[in-house]
Amino acid sequence: MIEADDFVVELLLSHGLVSDEQVEQAREKAAQERGAGSSASALDGLYIIKAIDEKEVVQVLASEYGMDTYDFDSAEKKVPQEVVDILPADVARRYRMMPVSITGGILKMATSDPADLESLDSIRFLLKMDVEGVVAPKRQIEQALNYYYGSGDSVEDFINEITETTGDLTVGSTTDVTTETSGTEQEDDAAPIIRLVSLLILEAFRTRASDIHLEPLEKRFRLRYRIDGVLNEIENPPKYLQNLIISRLKLMAGMDLSEHRIPQDGRIRFSAMGRELDLRVSDIPTTHGESIVMRILDKSGVMLGISELGFFPDDQDTINRIINFPDGIFLVTGPTGSGKTTSLYSFLHALNQPTRKIITAEDPVEYELSGINQVQINAEINLTFANALRAMLRQAPNIIMVGEIRDQETGEIAINAALTGHLVFSTLHTNDAPSAITRLIDMGVKPFLVASSVRAIMAQRLVRRLCKYCHEPHEVSELELDQLDVSRESLGDMTFMMGRGCGECNKGYRGRIGIYEIFILDETIQHLIYQQADASAIRRRALEMGMRSLRQDGLRKAAAGITTIQEVIRLTVGDES
Repeated sequence: MIEADDFVVELLLSHGLVSDEQVEQAREKAAQERGAGSSASALDGLYIIKAIDEKEVVQVLASEYGMDTYDFDSAEKKVPQEVVDILPADVARRYRMMPVSITGGILKMATSDPADLESLDSIRFLLKMDVEGVVAPKRQIEQALNYYYGSGDSVEDFINEITETTGDLTVGSTTDVTTETSGTEQEDDAAPIIRLVSLLILEAFRTRASDIHLEPLEKRFRLRYRIDGVLNEIENPPKYLQNLIISRLKLMAGMDLSEHRIPQDGRIRFSAMGRELDLRVSDIPTTHGESIVMRILDKSGVMLGISELGFFPDDQDTINRIINFPDGIFLVTGPTGSGKTTSLYSFLHALNQPTRKIITAEDPVEYELSGINQVQINAEINLTFANALRAMLRQAPNIIMVGEIRDQETGEIAINAALTGHLVFSTLHTNDAPSAITRLIDMGVKPFLVASSVRAIMAQRLVRRLCKYCHEPHEVSELELDQLDVSRESLGDMTFMMGRGCGECNKGYRGRIGIYEIFILDETIQHLIYQQADASAIRRRALEMGMRSLRQDGLRKAAAGITTIQEVIRLTVGDES
């Protein structure tokens, strides 16, 4: 491999991308690394001193060998599962190549060494199909192999390794892997824990988990991933590793390692498959130790177009009309974890143009949006939603987003902003859309202000999406009809599906999609608000006007084979439809 790297260095010199001085400096750096037991080459030295980056090397190699390049970091470069399945994992790892696409019967393989034609020939012979190479950075290929085929290491393997390394630890040990010592023995002891924690995060990302829960119980240390909104327990680390894992995570999150009595919050930045992940970390003391929950914030996942949120065409047209109102309030409601933030960010992303000034007040700022001014709420310095909103209005914005209306003061300022020509987005925690009206009034906001400023309200839930690989027809049972409170005749010729469960999904589901209840206020609704009608009266009128309830939208998606009857029942158990 060193010889191949030296050939690349000669290519870089011939193309004028590096100088002789930089190469000499890189060789010295590589020699230092080799002295520490590494096999670093001059090319690795060039990376270390930042004289060149991998993508520039890829361009040079592709040009030299007449190949195309491939960038796994691009958002649209998701490798289809059917392509991954063509090549066995052990073969992909042996040749350090990753299948990326198949077109016209030709399989394209990403390689970091285009001179390795022998490996391409071997894969061609094994698969008995045409194979072409494309050049990609070695780092990206290694990450892709770990992501699509698994890391090759299991939690159990790591636990066995750690047990051998730290076999003298007891259940009550408070050994801290982050403690700095003068020797290398402590670093060697910590390395397996570091790798284990990284593996837990990487595995959570690979399985599409939204949260990682580490919970100290009396006799075990429970590890669970929330996948598609449902908690799944996985291999539990042994109890005696509890303090080591927690200490490592607290260090990564920038928390106080010596504090074990009060809750703490922090953030971890983690790179997986070329993506930068933010993990929002919460630590609280419990009876049997500190419990940690990490919320995985994938920056690439929030930039959804409105069409990707799960709206049918008629609802999407309605949403596009609402978000282009010149002023007024648009509220998004639903419980925690129902996707409200993703929806609001998608709306702002659609509206984000150089001709508009957009400001948000959030607690916390979960994702950084390019071109949008975002304010982090901080109650400790009295930067509340209300105070931030007052200051934002002095910035002459066109569009404002308030993370949540929590009290009368914030509600009244948001309404005044809407009445003075601003378009305001915000959220409330209510079960359905019409209840948001009465919630604002219960906060103390005057009914006439609510009626004159609120333009539309959208309630939403996230249902699990049916796996496309293992779905099959499902006959609706009498119990399900009873839970839906509908007759079999009312379903007409609707057909429904359910998932069997396969290697590509989680118990028949893969991913989530929204179901929505969109409520646009008209004069009759405003009249009801003036009269301080209760939520049920407003809801009845909204349904008469043609508002589609959460359950009705869910049934449409179930009939379209997007989700299942069971999911609609689970998420709309309180729906009155």
